[in-house]
Amino acid sequence: MGMKPKNEDGASSYLLDDQVGYLLRLASQRHALIFQEHISQDLTPTQFSTLMRVAEHGQVSQNHLGRLAAMDTATVKGVVDRLRQKGLLETLPDPNDKRRSIVSLTQAGQEMIEKLHADGAAISAATLSPLKPAEQKRFLDLLKKLS
Repeated sequence: MGMKPKNEDGASSYLLDDQVGYLLRLASQRHALIFQEHISQDLTPTQFSTLMRVAEHGQVSQNHLGRLAAMDTATVKGVVDRLRQKGLLETLPDPNDKRRSIVSLTQAGQEMIEKLHADGAAISAATLSPLKPAEQKRFLDLLKKLS
Protein backbone atom coordinates (compact mmCIF):
# COMPACT_ATOMS: atom_id res chain seq x y z
CA MET A 1 0.00 0.00 0.00
CA GLY A 2 1.21 3.47 -0.90
CA MET A 3 1.47 6.19 1.67
CA LYS A 4 -0.74 9.24 1.29
CA PRO A 5 1.18 12.52 0.98
CA LYS A 6 1.25 14.40 4.28
CA ASN A 7 1.80 18.05 5.03
CA GLU A 8 3.94 19.34 7.92
CA ASP A 9 1.13 18.71 10.46
CA GLY A 10 0.92 15.05 9.42
CA ALA A 11 -2.51 15.57 7.81
CA SER A 12 -3.21 14.38 4.29
CA SER A 13 -2.11 16.96 1.72
CA TYR A 14 -4.48 15.65 -0.96
CA LEU A 15 -6.83 18.43 -2.07
CA LEU A 16 -9.39 17.77 -4.78
CA ASP A 17 -9.11 21.37 -5.97
CA ASP A 18 -5.48 20.67 -6.95
CA GLN A 19 -6.09 17.43 -8.87
CA VAL A 20 -5.64 17.28 -12.63
CA GLY A 21 -8.73 15.19 -13.33
CA TYR A 22 -11.00 17.47 -11.33
CA LEU A 23 -9.57 20.60 -12.96
CA LEU A 24 -9.83 19.09 -16.45
CA ARG A 25 -13.47 18.22 -15.79
CA LEU A 26 -14.25 21.78 -14.64
CA ALA A 27 -12.49 23.21 -17.70
CA SER A 28 -14.35 20.75 -19.93
CA GLN A 29 -17.70 21.72 -18.41
CA ARG A 30 -16.90 25.41 -18.94
CA HIS A 31 -15.90 24.71 -22.53
CA ALA A 32 -19.12 22.72 -23.16
CA LEU A 33 -21.22 25.71 -22.02
CA ILE A 34 -19.21 28.05 -24.25
CA PHE A 35 -19.67 25.63 -27.18
CA GLN A 36 -23.46 25.63 -26.71
CA GLU A 37 -23.53 29.44 -26.51
CA HIS A 38 -21.46 29.97 -29.69
CA ILE A 39 -22.35 27.15 -32.07
CA SER A 40 -24.64 28.49 -34.80
CA GLN A 41 -26.01 25.10 -35.87
CA ASP A 42 -27.81 22.31 -34.04
CA LEU A 43 -24.65 20.22 -33.53
CA THR A 44 -23.01 18.40 -30.67
CA PRO A 45 -19.25 18.81 -30.14
CA THR A 46 -18.73 15.31 -31.56
CA GLN A 47 -20.79 16.11 -34.66
CA PHE A 48 -18.84 19.36 -35.07
CA SER A 49 -15.51 17.49 -34.86
CA THR A 50 -16.72 14.92 -37.36
CA LEU A 51 -17.73 17.58 -39.89
CA MET A 52 -14.39 19.35 -39.43
CA ARG A 53 -12.46 16.10 -40.06
CA VAL A 54 -14.47 15.30 -43.19
CA ALA A 55 -13.93 18.87 -44.44
CA GLU A 56 -10.17 18.52 -43.84
CA HIS A 57 -9.89 15.17 -45.61
CA GLY A 58 -12.60 15.30 -48.29
CA GLN A 59 -13.68 11.71 -48.83
CA VAL A 60 -12.72 9.43 -45.96
CA SER A 61 -13.66 5.91 -44.96
CA GLN A 62 -15.98 5.76 -41.96
CA ASN A 63 -13.41 3.63 -40.15
CA HIS A 64 -10.60 6.13 -40.74
CA LEU A 65 -12.92 9.00 -39.82
CA GLY A 66 -13.46 7.37 -36.43
CA ARG A 67 -9.71 7.31 -35.83
CA LEU A 68 -9.31 10.90 -37.04
CA ALA A 69 -12.06 12.13 -34.70
CA ALA A 70 -11.07 9.87 -31.75
CA MET A 71 -14.24 7.75 -31.78
CA ASP A 72 -14.83 4.02 -31.66
CA THR A 73 -16.58 2.23 -34.54
CA ALA A 74 -20.05 2.22 -32.98
CA THR A 75 -19.88 5.90 -32.03
CA VAL A 76 -18.70 7.09 -35.44
CA LYS A 77 -21.45 5.10 -37.14
CA GLY A 78 -24.10 6.79 -34.98
CA VAL A 79 -22.62 10.25 -35.51
CA VAL A 80 -22.39 9.75 -39.29
CA ASP A 81 -25.98 8.44 -39.36
CA ARG A 82 -27.25 11.52 -37.48
CA LEU A 83 -25.30 13.88 -39.76
CA ARG A 84 -26.70 12.06 -42.81
CA GLN A 85 -30.22 12.56 -41.40
CA LYS A 86 -29.43 16.29 -41.09
CA GLY A 87 -28.37 16.30 -44.75
CA LEU A 88 -24.76 17.26 -43.99
CA LEU A 89 -22.93 14.02 -44.84
CA GLU A 90 -23.37 11.36 -47.47
CA THR A 91 -21.95 7.85 -47.62
CA LEU A 92 -21.18 5.69 -50.62
CA PRO A 93 -19.78 2.17 -50.83
CA ASP A 94 -16.00 2.10 -51.30
CA PRO A 95 -15.43 1.05 -54.94
CA ASN A 96 -12.38 -0.98 -53.81
CA ASP A 97 -14.06 -2.66 -50.82
CA LYS A 98 -17.86 -2.91 -50.69
CA ARG A 99 -17.76 -3.57 -46.94
CA ARG A 100 -16.46 -0.04 -46.33
CA SER A 101 -18.33 3.25 -46.56
CA ILE A 102 -16.80 6.45 -47.88
CA VAL A 103 -18.04 9.57 -46.10
CA SER A 104 -18.12 13.04 -47.65
CA LEU A 105 -19.86 16.37 -47.14
CA THR A 106 -23.09 17.09 -48.97
CA GLN A 107 -23.55 20.45 -50.67
CA ALA A 108 -25.35 21.67 -47.51
CA GLY A 109 -22.46 20.40 -45.38
CA GLN A 110 -19.90 22.17 -47.57
CA GLU A 111 -21.88 25.42 -47.40
CA MET A 112 -21.89 25.24 -43.60
CA ILE A 113 -18.13 24.70 -43.10
CA GLU A 114 -17.03 28.34 -43.33
CA LYS A 115 -19.56 29.34 -40.66
CA LEU A 116 -18.49 26.40 -38.49
CA HIS A 117 -14.84 27.51 -38.79
CA ALA A 118 -15.88 30.94 -37.48
CA ASP A 119 -17.91 29.30 -34.68
CA GLY A 120 -14.93 27.12 -33.75
CA ALA A 121 -12.58 30.10 -33.62
CA ALA A 122 -15.04 32.02 -31.40
CA ILE A 123 -15.45 28.99 -29.12
CA SER A 124 -11.69 28.56 -28.75
CA ALA A 125 -11.17 32.29 -28.14
CA ALA A 126 -13.87 32.37 -25.45
CA THR A 127 -12.56 29.21 -23.79
CA LEU A 128 -9.00 30.54 -23.69
CA SER A 129 -9.96 34.15 -22.84
CA PRO A 130 -8.81 34.02 -19.19
CA LEU A 131 -5.26 33.35 -20.43
CA LYS A 132 -2.76 35.78 -21.95
CA PRO A 133 -1.73 34.98 -25.56
CA ALA A 134 1.58 33.38 -24.50
CA GLU A 135 -0.27 31.33 -21.86
CA GLN A 136 -2.80 30.22 -24.48
CA LYS A 137 -0.05 28.89 -26.74
CA ARG A 138 1.70 27.15 -23.84
CA PHE A 139 -1.57 25.66 -22.57
CA LEU A 140 -2.44 24.26 -26.01
CA ASP A 141 1.10 22.85 -26.37
CA LEU A 142 0.76 21.15 -22.97
CA LEU A 143 -2.69 19.74 -23.79
CA LYS A 144 -1.31 18.31 -27.04
CA LYS A 145 1.46 16.69 -25.02
CA LEU A 146 -1.13 15.10 -22.69
CA SER A 147 -3.35 13.83 -25.48
